[in-house]
Amino acid sequence: MWEVAVGAFAVATLAAFAQSVSGFGSALVAVPLLSILAGPRTAVVTITALSIAMTALATARERRHVEWRVAATLAVTGLVGMPVGLLLLTTLDARVLTLVIAVLVLAFALLLARGWSAHPGPWARRAAGVTSGAMLTSTGMNGPPLVIVLQAMRLRPDRFRATLQAVFCSQDIAAVAGFVVVGQVSRTALVAVAAGLPGLPVGWLLGDRVFAGIHPQLFRRVVLGMLVLSAVAAGISALLG
Repeated sequence: MWEVAVGAFAVATLAAFAQSVSGFGSALVAVPLLSILAGPRTAVVTITALSIAMTALATARERRHVEWRVAATLAVTGLVGMPVGLLLLTTLDARVLTLVIAVLVLAFALLLARGWSAHPGPWARRAAGVTSGAMLTSTGMNGPPLVIVLQAMRLRPDRFRATLQAVFCSQDIAAVAGFVVVGQVSRTALVAVAAGLPGLPVGWLLGDRVFAGIHPQLFRRVVLGMLVLSAVAAGISALLG
């Protein structure tokens, strides 16, 4: 169990760093890595629970920058997709779920690298909300569709980051409630959450410093590299497991 605790602290610190600098990426970085140590279901539950603490504080601090109408649409429509994600989480084989996570991370890294975007209309936002809800409760990673639709809206960096945190926070709370209902909150997950909590402020403070000074293109390359490495590691773990 101590390996899971140490790993959860390190992964939570890295996840908070990525989230602080870019506004997203915590689950994309953390879920594949923690899946190797604790299995995909524990990783999904742990990272989602840790995200509540991280995004709640960020939302409170940056609330004046949140696009509240957009955030509300994405949060409410996310509830529609969550039951589908819970069904996948509870029925898929652990190795298959880990491979799904790895493939999704690689796919999102490719979309980011190509600069792909979507039309920022109301139906695109609703579709992004539903998809993000399903992805959150099945893989812990609701960021990709949300990032794509918010990037298409061309929000300022402060509004982009703040709005994402508000959506993440509300969706994470609903998702954890769903995990409790379907019996996915294990003792291992609770240990990992407790161990990961101290790493959140460390990673966020470090990320805040970088956010103020790093060149966007350099950070973009670093994030893409981290996503690819974590996805490859999770994929190899699933194939060899």
